[in-house]
Amino acid sequence: MMFFKTLISFLRDREYRNLLRVTGLFIVMGTVVYHYLEGWSWIDSLYFSIITLTTIGYGDFSPQTDAGKLFTIGYILLGIGVILGFINTVYLHYKEARQNQKPKS
Repeated sequence: MMFFKTLISFLRDREYRNLLRVTGLFIVMGTVVYHYLEGWSWIDSLYFSIITLTTIGYGDFSPQTDAGKLFTIGYILLGIGVILGFINTVYLHYKEARQNQKPKS
């Protein structure tokens, strides 16, 4: 229950919503670029974008074109910062919400 209350309060804050939009936009951008550069399906392109940005990297897909490889270099360098910023912000918001909920003794 605490998770859902935190999520709702997170979504009410304009700054956090903007961070969510930037993160989503970055994932969509990667999906579109990989779809057209590599000729992958939309699902495969989305999958690769998320796997790449979360640094999981299963290795089942990899860019084959020079343009795709160059894009991936930039996408990783910029995208990991965006994703880590998003994850850190969610964590700090959750931590703050938990501290505010604790009864004061």
